[in-house]
Amino acid sequence: MRIKKYLLLPTLGVLTSIAHAQSSVTLYGSIDEGFQYTSNVGGHSIYALVSGVQQQGDRWGLKGQEDLGGGVSALFLLENGFSLNNGTALPNGQMFGRQAYVGITSDNIGGVTFGRQYDSVVDYVAPLTATGTWGGALFEHLFDNDNTGESFRIDNSVKYTSANYSGLQFGGLYGFSNQAGAFADNRAWSVGAKYVNGPLAAGVAFMDIDNASANTSGAVTGSPYDSAQQRVASAGANYTIGAATLGLVYSHTEIVDRPTIPVSTLKFDTIEFNAKVSLTAQWFVGAMYSYSNVSNVFSTDRSSAHQNQLGLMADYRLSKRTDCYLQTVYVKMSGPNILPLIGDSGGESSANNQTVARVGIRTSF
Repeated sequence: MRIKKYLLLPTLGVLTSIAHAQSSVTLYGSIDEGFQYTSNVGGHSIYALVSGVQQQGDRWGLKGQEDLGGGVSALFLLENGFSLNNGTALPNGQMFGRQAYVGITSDNIGGVTFGRQYDSVVDYVAPLTATGTWGGALFEHLFDNDNTGESFRIDNSVKYTSANYSGLQFGGLYGFSNQAGAFADNRAWSVGAKYVNGPLAAGVAFMDIDNASANTSGAVTGSPYDSAQQRVASAGANYTIGAATLGLVYSHTEIVDRPTIPVSTLKFDTIEFNAKVSLTAQWFVGAMYSYSNVSNVFSTDRSSAHQNQLGLMADYRLSKRTDCYLQTVYVKMSGPNILPLIGDSGGESSANNQTVARVGIRTSF
């Protein structure tokens, strides 16, 4: 027995060392498909199958982490977006167009990651909106001007995310232009923070993008705004009362010097109210209302428009991984020069209002 004991001790030591250095790789994803009605597109209605409307969209990914010891780990994430209807990669045919990064993280001080990543608005404020949690792309703010609907990511970026300090977490990102002699052309940076304490969750963020149209190899390649500068300041909070979660979010966006049209500055101010109520373990209902004020400042003139948006949703969970849902969104625009557009609706409205109704099914793995 003594010999067996002495042989067993070194063996246990080797096994402990192997376990300590173990790594894990996880395959995950989400698939969403639905039948959708959209009014007032070119004077007609659209009846179509549309995939990937729910938050985070159709995607699959690989994420991994390796324990390096002392509370330090190496990590990576590769995430592909795609269209279920035709199998194409999204966005823009990119293999890992949603996210692609590698880095090091510490339990005590946080982590640093490098690659194609989300900005601080997406990290800290979008999870407080309807579009960033239970609602999906149909509930985006007007033209997704504040990127809470994840219209674009930041390439060539370095991101710091702090550890969680009693509910407080903060971070920042810098996306390089990767251009010789043009350091400030198509660069981006953002900072943000969130605080979670019991029923309260709050977040703030600021983002700045310079000359996104200057090149196609810089920080932003998928921004819907061709401008000299895009600035976004946003803040929000959620509060949970029993089975209900109530949310309030505000964002201010400035699109400066758009070269394609004679507008010096385009400003968006958006306020959103949202609510989600879990009726049972399987059922929840949600509602959101947003008001957006848009100011066009010309060199010799100025004008403004207003959009009101109302969204409703009911969701039934069939299992831990699969749910089916109903959604409807109505928008109305008042003022000149701008027509409403509901995110992933199929097209800009040909009138001053638009309605989308959808029935869908989603499963995750």
